[in-house]
Amino acid sequence: MAAEEKDRPQLSVTAIRNGTVIDHIRNEATFKVADILRLDREEEVVLVGMNLPSGKVGRKGLIKVESRELTPDEVNKIALIAPDATLNIIKDYAVVGKRHVELPDSVEEIVRCINPDCVTNKQDVPSRFDVIRSTPPSLRCAYCERTMRSGDFVLR
Repeated sequence: MAAEEKDRPQLSVTAIRNGTVIDHIRNEATFKVADILRLDREEEVVLVGMNLPSGKVGRKGLIKVESRELTPDEVNKIALIAPDATLNIIKDYAVVGKRHVELPDSVEEIVRCINPDCVTNKQDVPSRFDVIRSTPPSLRCAYCERTMRSGDFVLR
């Protein structure tokens, strides 16, 4: 280790006792994931980091949320926005579970169809999409068959 690295002060991020850590978020998607989780309303400890060094992607985002496990809908939304993200479940400061986010074969009521003439936008019909490809995510509306790529997604 070079002398200047050895003398450099270390930054530390507080560990959480119980909760969820979302790691390997594409840097530009970090605040979108925070919005999905409505972290601005969270009353427990929340840590959001961006521009963290990553051997895989150069820079990444990281979110830690104390005392919270994610719902399947939240995980599906994160998979649409940050398909390379990993979820770490923390119990008593230790990682007890780790998995990559994965999209199911279809998603319901989490994305709005971009076709203004789709029945889901004209009537009270829940949206449903078939996942055509998961990385990068691509969806096809089950009603109008419009295909959407990740940049098109409007989350409900």
